Amino acid sequence: MVKRVLIFDSGVGGLSVYQEIYAQLPDVQYIYAFDDAAFPYGELPESELIERTSYIVNLLVARHQIDLVVVACNTASTIVLPTLRGQLTIPVVGVVPAIKPAALLSQQKVIGLLATPATVQRAYTDSLIRQFARDCEVLRIGSTRLVEMAEQKLRGEAVDLEELREILSPWRQRVDCIVLGCTHFPLIKAEIQQAFEQPVQIVDSGKAIANRVKALLGEIPCERKEPNLTYNSAAVLPAALNTSLQAMHLQTIKSLDYPRS
Repeated sequence: MVKRVLIFDSGVGGLSVYQEIYAQLPDVQYIYAFDDAAFPYGELPESELIERTSYIVNLLVARHQIDLVVVACNTASTIVLPTLRGQLTIPVVGVVPAIKPAALLSQQKVIGLLATPATVQRAYTDSLIRQFARDCEVLRIGSTRLVEMAEQKLRGEAVDLEELREILSPWRQRVDCIVLGCTHFPLIKAEIQQAFEQPVQIVDSGKAIANRVKALLGEIPCERKEPNLTYNSAAVLPAALNTSLQAMHLQTIKSLDYPRS
C-alpha cells in the first residue's frame, strides 16, 4: 500500500521541506499544495489563515487518502496546528525555527533569526528563545521581501544580491549563525551566504522535519508509486514554475480554484 504525504504552504517555500523529505523517502507519493491566492501568509488575519488552511488540507486529505500532513510554513504552524490536529485523525507535522541547534553551533553566542514579520513577533518564538538560547543574543529580521525573492528565483528570476545585502546589513560582522525561520529561505541559502563577508553558519528545520516524518510513517513499501501531484489555490496557473517542479519530480500544477474572497 503506497503511503501518501501532503505538504502544504502559502507558496513555494515548502518545496525546501519537500526536497529534504523526498531525499529520505523517495517511495512515498507526495501531494504538494500551496495557497498562492492568499500569499503571503505573514500578512493574513489569523482567522482567515485557519479557515483557508483547514479547507485546503481537509479537501486534499479526503481526496487522496493522505497518511500524514506537513504544514511547511512557520507562520501557519504557529497558528493552525491545534485546529488541524482536532479535525484530522492522521499525524500533522509543523515547522519551528531551528533556534536550539543554532544556539549550540554559535561560537560568538550571537544568532540571527531570519523569518517573516509575523514569525519574529510571535510569543511562540520568544518562548523558543527563552527555552533554547538563554545564553545567546538573538537578533531578528522579519522580511516579506525575502519571501518574494525566493518565489521569484523559482520562477527563473535572478536574486538581487545588492538588495539582499542591504536587508541583512544590520547583521554584518555581528552574527556567526543564522536561523532560516521561513521555509522559503533555504531556496536562497546560497545568496544569503554571499551577502556576508564573514563566514556564517546557516541552519533550517528541513532535515529535522524529514526525520520526524520518517519516524511517523514507519515502514515504506518499495513499490512503484503514483506520480507526485501539485495544487495551487489561484485560478491563474504560474506556468513558469512547472519546469522547476518537474526537476523535483512533481507534476504540473492543478488549480483548486479557491480565490481569496
